[in-house]
Amino acid sequence: MDDLSSDRFPKSDEERHSALRAEAALEPDPVHTEPAKKETQIIAIYGKGGIGKSFTLANLSYMMAQQGKKVLLIGCDPKSDTTSLLFEGRACPTIIETSSKKKEAGEPVGIGDVCFKRDGVYAMELGGPEVGRGCGGRGIIHGFELLEKLGFHDWDFDYVLLDFLGDVVCGGFGLPIARDMCQKVIVVGSNDLQSLYVANNVCSAVEYFRKLGGNVGVAGMVINKDDGTGQAQAFAEKVGIPVLSAIPADEDIRRKSAAYQIVGTPESDWGPLFEELGVNVAEAPPLHPEPLMHDDLLGLFAAEETGASFQLEPATVQDMCGRASMEKPSLEVIYEEI
Repeated sequence: MDDLSSDRFPKSDEERHSALRAEAALEPDPVHTEPAKKETQIIAIYGKGGIGKSFTLANLSYMMAQQGKKVLLIGCDPKSDTTSLLFEGRACPTIIETSSKKKEAGEPVGIGDVCFKRDGVYAMELGGPEVGRGCGGRGIIHGFELLEKLGFHDWDFDYVLLDFLGDVVCGGFGLPIARDMCQKVIVVGSNDLQSLYVANNVCSAVEYFRKLGGNVGVAGMVINKDDGTGQAQAFAEKVGIPVLSAIPADEDIRRKSAAYQIVGTPESDWGPLFEELGVNVAEAPPLHPEPLMHDDLLGLFAAEETGASFQLEPATVQDMCGRASMEKPSLEVIYEEI
């Protein structure tokens, strides 16, 4: 136990005043003016369901590992399909499922229960509830809480890639943006209105939280299944973000991906494409996008593709009731002016 009569605790008022004066005379540390940096880049990838995020991330993470980077891939999609391609179709146990089973057995969850590796890539799936049995967003939050208990902030990775649905708008899926859990966001889209609508929503979310004091930015866009029609490229230019890669709509890619084959390898014909994507993802700075208004988004497409030329016809009471409506007397009392 400390001796309370020691010199560290002055007895008299004069001694206390002297100690306070000495402390006040100390020069403060210089203000830190360098940009905030973390050794680990945490990058959240968003996009419409089915647009090819999992394909992009599995191949990107594999290539980055081949480039000598230590990469952790975390699937945050309730479908739990992010790591299937990486593990040749094998579904790995999800964090949420494993946590439930371990809790019932009274056992703790260990790293080896939920994290698996292949050729330098470490990967895990958060998972989610079955249909009608819980909130997917809440499942994401629970998954990250467990990751923190497992020491997430102490792990030593060059890159952590998070795979998020962009067309599910509840809070759990916005966690990396809302809580500054990542430094930057990448959107995956294609030359179709729905995927660009989702990409635009993600840009809007980033700007919304920036106005509230957030620091996350959008690093760029990956165009998947690019057919050369140019709408995704035009979108990226209008919102002010770069295209990090355009992955073509190619039968060889489609066939190999369907067979759970990684195409982002150094020896593959597609190796140079994913090598460039790996460099671009690593080096792209977080930017401030300028989300489009809905009419501007529609303007990227021909009117016949979006229904912009269609004239809306208002419905009537007769339409809704299925019979001619009758004028009913009003119960309103009107007082004549005196």
